[in-house]
Amino acid sequence: VYRGSVKDFQGFDANQDAEALYNAMKGFGSDKEAILDLITSRSNKQRVEICQAYKALYGKDLIADLKYELTGKFERLIVSLMRPPAYGDAKEIKDAISGIGTDEKCLIEILASRTNQEIHDLVAAYKDAYERDLEADIVGDTSGHFKKMLVVLLQGAREEDDVVSEDLVEQDAKDLLEAGELKWGTDEAQFIYILGRRSRQHLRLVFDEYLKMAGKPIERSIRGELSGDFEKLMLAVVKCIRSTAEYFAERLYKAMKGLGTRDNTLIRIMVSRSEIDMLDIREVFRTKYEKSLYNMIKEDTSGEYKKALLKLCGGDDDAAGEFFPEAAQVAYRMWELSAVKVELRGTVQPAGDFNDDGDAQVLRKAMKGLGTDEGAIIEVVTKRSNAQRQQILKAYKAHYGRDLMADLKSELSGSLAKLILGLMLTPAQYDAKQLRKAVEGAGTDESVLIEIMATRNNQEIRAINEAYQEAYHKSLEDDLSSDTSGHFKRILVSLALGNRDEGPANLTQAHEDAKKLADVSSNDSSDSLETRFLSILCTRSYPHLCRVFQEFIKMTNHDVEHAIKKRMSGDVRDAFVAIVRSVKNKPAFFADKLYKSMKGAGTDERTLTRIMISRSEIDLFNIRGEFIDLFDKSLHHMIEKDTSGDYRKALLALCGGED
Repeated sequence: VYRGSVKDFQGFDANQDAEALYNAMKGFGSDKEAILDLITSRSNKQRVEICQAYKALYGKDLIADLKYELTGKFERLIVSLMRPPAYGDAKEIKDAISGIGTDEKCLIEILASRTNQEIHDLVAAYKDAYERDLEADIVGDTSGHFKKMLVVLLQGAREEDDVVSEDLVEQDAKDLLEAGELKWGTDEAQFIYILGRRSRQHLRLVFDEYLKMAGKPIERSIRGELSGDFEKLMLAVVKCIRSTAEYFAERLYKAMKGLGTRDNTLIRIMVSRSEIDMLDIREVFRTKYEKSLYNMIKEDTSGEYKKALLKLCGGDDDAAGEFFPEAAQVAYRMWELSAVKVELRGTVQPAGDFNDDGDAQVLRKAMKGLGTDEGAIIEVVTKRSNAQRQQILKAYKAHYGRDLMADLKSELSGSLAKLILGLMLTPAQYDAKQLRKAVEGAGTDESVLIEIMATRNNQEIRAINEAYQEAYHKSLEDDLSSDTSGHFKRILVSLALGNRDEGPANLTQAHEDAKKLADVSSNDSSDSLETRFLSILCTRSYPHLCRVFQEFIKMTNHDVEHAIKKRMSGDVRDAFVAIVRSVKNKPAFFADKLYKSMKGAGTDERTLTRIMISRSEIDLFNIRGEFIDLFDKSLHHMIEKDTSGDYRKALLALCGGED
């Protein structure tokens, strides 16, 4: 099935088009609209024929005339469209290694993503266009393991056999593990050989096997074991093996997000993928970033340049609401990976040689007399487990006859006080307090209710109920019922029961559940869409829901999260999406919330504090890993950049390290 956005123009006439372009550039000024309309609606093969016809009719070089008549980014885009793909890649690589400095990102993008045949065509085109050997030029402009991997990729010799040996899959996964995680230092040659030579189908299975063996995805090991441009190249190879469309969707997003636009990257990808997989890239983009590629281009560019890019894009998926197979495959792979058991690790461990009385004395000394030694308080409180902190509370009372919480409250202030006092509560007491704050007073903080109720397990929910009753002398269920309404209230009350199934997946039941979620034809008001989702998402076990979501994708070619967003709204939609993301990958859910709490102007310290406290002994180490995978920066770095003073010092202590 053709997945490009640009197709052969029906009724094509090269001479007629050459004449139209000549007329558009004749005389004073040029008709840019006519040029972009014609060129973006012809396939590359047809554009090459137009170039030949133009020379035959007018004795002139069409590309030279376009360069003369057009300017800036628009000129670069239109001229790029006129080159055959291999010559386009050759020009990009020539520009990347010419002059002072090297554009390593361009080299990585092209050589990591092209097929064997595309690489062979590129090498031949480079030789033809520049009368130089591409391998020799790259060897002369790069170094180390980065150079070695580029040379391997330049051979265009990746295995293409779809027949996979299970024994070899297991052996390659084991060899990669032993070359990195299990070795003092890293055997880069093993990474180069396996990732540079094996077939795509084989490597996808190797990555799955590696995840089972190592308890972490291969990408995280590459980040830990390799560095610099070599690390970036190997990550790009892995991403392209998993899904080329997903790789390019991410590259396009990064080219446009934030201040400024990386126009060279944007042009190169929009041109090179327009006749290969642009439809897949569009839909993966829509699924991953919750906005269409079309709309992001529209917001980030202008003039004829924008119009030409939008024509290459080929449509707005926000308007169409379609869901293509490539996006479904990406979503399905993510569900499959989520089903692999990964060890959850906190960043705060019980202190060795713990002495509750000694810690009580350190804390008392830190708060006695004029001034407060915040550093000593942070050192004790953030380096002890919650169970140890409870012992310190008792020792402090026994030793001094004073309430440690009250003393901390009087000595500390602001964000640091909230963080330290939160750490001194038990997890259930802390969650109960956050829920109480979310429902008391004017207005309700639905996001806090969703975050806590959608992510806690049965045991945690039951402990929260007890702590809430003890602290506020009323039931959590009553407060949730009185402060919310409709389907949202029913979701929260169902979750507050703490009665989710805890068994394994039932394959037959999972198929039936997926059918219920997929059914949009039911007119029975007692069996509304929200009721059906509630009866499954709020009661089934996590392993079972993973299987339900996989069945849903197979049945509909839609990810269940995409379906929820399309068919629901408001707090109900947000609650169901939170449950789905928690089932799919809870550390990634919290990584996303942490990132959003710090990105842009200002910091949402309430969310930042709440997650750092509540996850520090459960899965904050895993959250750190997901954070760097998702956002290409470490949680430690972002906290360091976005906070200050003793609050920052305490948060970094909880974070537990730089990734």
